[in-house]
Amino acid sequence: MQNLLPLIQTALELGLLCGLTTLALFLSYSMLNVCDLSTDGCFTLGAAVGAAVAIAGHPYLSIPAAMGAGVLSGFVTALLQTRMGVDSLLAGIIVNTGLYSVNIFVMGGAAQLNLNRADTIFTAIKSFLSQTPLAGQYRLVTALLAVLMIILFLAFFLNTRLGLSIRATGDNPDMIRSSSVDPAFTTIVGLCVANAFTGLSGCLLSQSQKSVSIDIGSGMLTIALASLLIGRTLIPSGGIFVRAAGMVLGSFIFRLVYTIALRFHMPAYMLKLISSVIVVLAIFIPYLAGRREIYLKIIRRRKSRYPEENSP
Repeated sequence: MQNLLPLIQTALELGLLCGLTTLALFLSYSMLNVCDLSTDGCFTLGAAVGAAVAIAGHPYLSIPAAMGAGVLSGFVTALLQTRMGVDSLLAGIIVNTGLYSVNIFVMGGAAQLNLNRADTIFTAIKSFLSQTPLAGQYRLVTALLAVLMIILFLAFFLNTRLGLSIRATGDNPDMIRSSSVDPAFTTIVGLCVANAFTGLSGCLLSQSQKSVSIDIGSGMLTIALASLLIGRTLIPSGGIFVRAAGMVLGSFIFRLVYTIALRFHMPAYMLKLISSVIVVLAIFIPYLAGRREIYLKIIRRRKSRYPEENSP
């Protein structure tokens, strides 16, 4: 049991931090119905900007700076697909490719930055909690506060007039257009907000790990998508707050599987295969359950129409 608790705590911390990216995908993919393939590059951008600003001696400023960088990434992605006629998938690929060079530039031409000597938001929270029983849990407290604030923001924002317009754009853009609302505008706002969450996620993860590398965001889209599908399977309905919390729960479960796999000395190169398998299972299990219900309805209907076939 003593060996299990650190395992769960590690998975919970990483699940919460990466859960911010899952919440970003919840907004762009589930609400806006746009699959943003720039997630990997945007995550690295948030990590790079947050690290660079923290190294410059501004740990508190690193949070809005990383989120602002995410907003710019989302704005470019949305601009390509709404104003320049680029397909949404291709727009994400283009931005993700371009962000590699941007991220290297932000990191000063290096492929890695070290934050061991820099003050970060985590060291500030650690200092604040130094005289409390939570002093040793400062990473968990920071991640939990960040996730809670984002979930509360989503629960409020998506129930405002603008938020409802964003949700309606994902459901039926023609209806939104007939209501004198520009779907291009709602798409731009939605992707900007979503990528701000992704940038925040990258910033917090890099500061938590005290380092950032150019490939820190590699595979993050797959991880976030798997977490989203797991969360949607566990909590398929409910209000925005409940569904968003389900996304974070899915992120925790995904990270727990990851952590257990590493615990059993699984090679690191196999983890991407595990991510792919989890995504397939998260899609297939609800599909199989739906097909089962259809088959049961057919059998019940057949029994009611032809009762003589079932009589001995």
